[in-house]
Amino acid sequence: MKKAARIDGKAFAARLREKVGEHALAFAAKAGRKPGLAVVLVGEDPASQVYVGSKGKACVAANMDSFEHRLPVETSEADLLALVERLNADATVDGILVQLPLPDHIDEQAVIAAIHPDKDVDGFHVINAGRLAVGQVGFVPCTPLGCMMMLTERLGDLSGLEAVVIGRSNIVGKPMAQLLLAANATVTIAHSRTRDLAEVVRRADIVVAAVGRPEMIRSDWLKPGATVIDVGINRLPPEPGRDKGRLVGDVAYDEASEVAGAITPVPGGVGPMTIAVLLRNTLVAAHRNEGLAPPEGL
Repeated sequence: MKKAARIDGKAFAARLREKVGEHALAFAAKAGRKPGLAVVLVGEDPASQVYVGSKGKACVAANMDSFEHRLPVETSEADLLALVERLNADATVDGILVQLPLPDHIDEQAVIAAIHPDKDVDGFHVINAGRLAVGQVGFVPCTPLGCMMMLTERLGDLSGLEAVVIGRSNIVGKPMAQLLLAANATVTIAHSRTRDLAEVVRRADIVVAAVGRPEMIRSDWLKPGATVIDVGINRLPPEPGRDKGRLVGDVAYDEASEVAGAITPVPGGVGPMTIAVLLRNTLVAAHRNEGLAPPEGL
């Protein structure tokens, strides 16, 4: 049996970002302004600083305005909520993203709830979660939407396919299952309490792994020819003579590639899609905020 096709998320994300940039220019010509994304960072978490910086650069490259708000770690919850309210009222801001995690003294759920649902380009607001659940138009978290884009490009119509989502988080697992269900797949959500997890996964035509355990899904868990989307990103302990351990997903990539029909690598699979979809969501928000029809094909 030949090795699985490699689903190149980096190349897919580059194409999506290029399309978003073209549509952003067209939007600016109609609206007289660029789409705008406000990113709020509280504290100095190194990883969060890198993420915020990369999002800002991506915005500029996609012909969008980036508004960064970097707040000290001692910022109060009341002050952060006041900033969110100002951004909600700012007509130049189409999307608001508060970088998580927040310091312990701030209630993350209260901050997410304060973001206007139509500017919630992260798709975390309970109203957007509800819209997704009942099939209404809203914003979907970026990572599962990116996974869905890659799946539909690879497989086309998902009707009748059996999908197993491993993981039940509000950020990936649950919205991923909702998207697959809306595409007429037959969906099982599996998790740490699932009995005989390997046997459940072995039924699936589509496997989405989002469990956060390095190389947990082995080749003998997979149905031959299955399409595997690996959302996990885990750093292994460093090997002798190396400063950092290598990055791996939740799927044992090398051995799974001998069984699967197609698979995303780690890194270079799902990861690059997250910021690309964030830009896409911001572009869609800008169109809706100006009373314009969002671009087709995004």
